[in-house]
Amino acid sequence: MTAPMLLLAVPALLAAEPYDLLLKGGHVLDPKNNIDRKMDVAILGNKIAKVAPAIEAAQAKKVIACNGLYVAPGLVDIHVHLYFSTALQSNLHGDSSSFAGFRAVHPDGFTFRTGVTTVVDAGSSGWRNFPEFKERVIENSKTRVYAMLNIVGSGMAGRSKVEQNLPDMSAEETAKVAKQFPEHIVGVKTAHYAGPEWIPVDNAVKAGTLANVPVMVDFGSFRPERPFAELVTKRLRPGDMYTHFFIGVAPLLDPRGKILPFLYEARRRGVKFDVGHGAGSFSWNNAVPLVSQGFLPDSISTDLHQSSMNAGMKDMLNVMSKILNLGVPVYEVIRLSTINPANQIKRPQHGHLTEGAEADVAVLRVDRGRHGFLDSLGARFDGSQLLVGELTVKGGQVVWDLNGRAGQEWKPGR
Repeated sequence: MTAPMLLLAVPALLAAEPYDLLLKGGHVLDPKNNIDRKMDVAILGNKIAKVAPAIEAAQAKKVIACNGLYVAPGLVDIHVHLYFSTALQSNLHGDSSSFAGFRAVHPDGFTFRTGVTTVVDAGSSGWRNFPEFKERVIENSKTRVYAMLNIVGSGMAGRSKVEQNLPDMSAEETAKVAKQFPEHIVGVKTAHYAGPEWIPVDNAVKAGTLANVPVMVDFGSFRPERPFAELVTKRLRPGDMYTHFFIGVAPLLDPRGKILPFLYEARRRGVKFDVGHGAGSFSWNNAVPLVSQGFLPDSISTDLHQSSMNAGMKDMLNVMSKILNLGVPVYEVIRLSTINPANQIKRPQHGHLTEGAEADVAVLRVDRGRHGFLDSLGARFDGSQLLVGELTVKGGQVVWDLNGRAGQEWKPGR
């Protein structure tokens, strides 16, 4: 080939493979963009390059067959616990209730295998120790990690003492740190408080207002002095979140099993309801009647920590499967696990497959048969569908590949 011919051939070769990765033949579920059909997804670098009904395989350097699978945005889990800290652990004095320290998990070991690419640590650290959490976990994780600051300055370092320390619940200091790290901190959390006062909630809301971030509330003990209905209809602002929505002790139903009217009032006000499954916060007694009457959570999350992942919760896809088996269409389950939670933490750049967005993708399989799902009380619900994570792409890179779909076929002698 002469030099002029070679110069003409180079652009032609480059044009033949404009994409690095092509997910071909899958059923795309992208609620933000109203896509619920078979389409191909092309990736260039770390961005979604094209979503179309048919993209030629010859245009991509690597093609992954997704026939029979769902292709969805990378999942967004807004309630996890990741602050593993030797300093925290040494100060627990045997308090096994802490969700930081020993009970926290490293994100990369538990996210990608379930299609999760973005997580929010829900209050494991407070304004006093967030810098260590940032250095130890956020900056050393492939998973995209955001944080909600605990209104308690020391975070979740033991329910019996630290998390009941009212003088350490400074709205001003919490807001100051949240504004100092806006790229990492997406909210304020209050959790596990057992006393009769509204101080933790009110200070969290004040901090959220000062820092212009939402608040997430784990109500702790349900006490008559601070009624749950008052929390969601008066104390929380539009956009604030109540997590552990299906916890068994929450007063959500009347004696006939009908939804109490204040829940509709709270939803009209814009308060969000998050699953936050955890080890003790999901009961079929609330989940089944609420969903059957059409009152769905706004977001699905795990409350991931060492206790929950080895109990009824297990992982994000297991929690999503529970909602799926309650009769919620898979398209809506994906909405509750992607764009909804992304919007709730004011990060609308995540949770969708828009061209130009970060290339975070979850490729999922639905196994059909008989599957059992446990709530936090050990009650089993038999379902017929189980979501399985086949492949996860984070920033354009394959980070989980259950069945080697992105690999090259082995041949003897190669």
